Amino acid sequence: MNKISVLGCGWLGKPLAASFIEDGFLVKGSTTSEDKIATLEALKIEPYLVNISDFEEYDFFLQSDILIVAITSKDIDGFENLIAQIQDSSIQKVIFISSTSVYPRNNKVMTELDEVDRNNPLVEIENLFRENTFFETTIIRFAGLFGGKRHPGNWFRNGRAIPQPNGFVNMIHKEDCINIIHEVINQNCWNETFNACANHHPTRRDFYINARGSKGFELPNFKVEDVYKWKIIAADKVMAKLNYTFVHDNLLII
Repeated sequence: MNKISVLGCGWLGKPLAASFIEDGFLVKGSTTSEDKIATLEALKIEPYLVNISDFEEYDFFLQSDILIVAITSKDIDGFENLIAQIQDSSIQKVIFISSTSVYPRNNKVMTELDEVDRNNPLVEIENLFRENTFFETTIIRFAGLFGGKRHPGNWFRNGRAIPQPNGFVNMIHKEDCINIIHEVINQNCWNETFNACANHHPTRRDFYINARGSKGFELPNFKVEDVYKWKIIAADKVMAKLNYTFVHDNLLII
């Protein structure tokens, strides 16, 4: 299988698609903006305009072996239409990029076996992929994303107070995101659900003080709260199943 389609060539999807080009894959990439077509072409990514909410047909885009879904849309109807087209295409395997936001903050360590928030539309979308028998899907739930220009020191600007300072940080670097996706494909690891999150969980206070300081910004403000709600995302399964070691596992070195 040497043809990959990446739905959503944004902050993560574009460098991901470029990394597969470097590995010798034929890669199709989608964007919702005509202005980004030339950028994808310059990276040797075959570009397509795709917006799943438009209910168009994506025949040529889906002429691949593997589809990686890396869009932020939570349009359930749009995903149902997309999945109907996938099952009529040559796509055999799907990686759906989800989020650890599916887990409620229950003041505990969360694994893939823990209950998710059924009111989160991502949960329903995950199940649409998981339950389809026309292709195999692996779901990767990424924690908070950072890396490159997405630096946590730039968040909570203009004096905005940071909530839950005694809660814990769940983050993952873009490089680890890309590596894990490659490992799923390289190891032919399908029909799985993975949490993907660095193993280091400093408090939000320590994390943002460090992040702001690393940029030379003034120290952040924090909200004073009586009740703390937190969660810690466990990545034990992805490390064990894929034998994966995180590159960026110390969140105070960013």
